[in-house]
Amino acid sequence: MRFINFFVIAALVIAAAFVYEIKFETTLQAERLAKLRGEIRRERDAIAVLRAEWAKLDSPARIQSLARRHLPLQPIVATQIDNLDQLPERPAQIAAPAGSEPMIESEIPTSAVGKPTKARR
Repeated sequence: MRFINFFVIAALVIAAAFVYEIKFETTLQAERLAKLRGEIRRERDAIAVLRAEWAKLDSPARIQSLARRHLPLQPIVATQIDNLDQLPERPAQIAAPAGSEPMIESEIPTSAVGKPTKARR
């Protein structure tokens, strides 16, 4: 009987130690989860601030005022627009840069391409 009592007491101590270890790990995981949730909340707040700042910087009125201040742009005059038939003709021959080889269209001999063969019966 003593052996059974000793065995039961040992099992209870081991079970209590195991439950305590599980409780300790659970507490650590809960603290880690709370810390991660706080970091996520801070990151979301930072993203919201950056989006608001981007919306402010991207506003068309702000960009237009910056363009007026820093770019020498002028309104389009009707005489600037012309028809396509008024464009000058394209030059007949464009000169190749000095020292370059002429372009090769194909490396395949033309005699080997496109000759049909007769089917034998």
